[in-house]
Amino acid sequence: MATNGSSKDRELLPIGTQAPDFSLRATPDQRVSLSDFRGQPVVLVFYPADFSPVCGDQVALYNEMLDEFSTANAQILGISVDGAWCHLAFGKSRNLHFPLLSDFEPKGEVSKQYGAYHDDNGESSRALFVLDAGGIVRWNHLSPDGINPGADGILRALDALTPEQRGATRAARAS
Repeated sequence: MATNGSSKDRELLPIGTQAPDFSLRATPDQRVSLSDFRGQPVVLVFYPADFSPVCGDQVALYNEMLDEFSTANAQILGISVDGAWCHLAFGKSRNLHFPLLSDFEPKGEVSKQYGAYHDDNGESSRALFVLDAGGIVRWNHLSPDGINPGADGILRALDALTPEQRGATRAARAS
């Protein structure tokens, strides 16, 4: 369920739910799977469209905060229904240093699994998820498409993770 009252009665994948695995194109010849990041927290950023003003500001903010996400051992992944070539151009234009994944074909399939899809306009909603190291949804947020949700909620959710949820105990045992 959305944490801020969803529009159009969309419900996000609930907190406490195992996040569905996926494999999406990061480039025309490279796929990234959610399971690639098992053992560390993941921030999923669903957004409507590359090259739109609010989306550009949102991803630029997260790009500037990569050190803070890294401190929390978290990987950020951007997801929209734009194609991989569009993502490449957008990422290059914004000098982004995190993957943008294409939920293009079948269109919006992953966004739908997470409750983050606009059926009426065929785009991903502006939705955020924090997954723990085991892939469990620990926080979610649905923002109006025209509003940049910022990063405060993400950072609070990452701070609230236990060492085990951050994957810290597993990393400590491996050392």
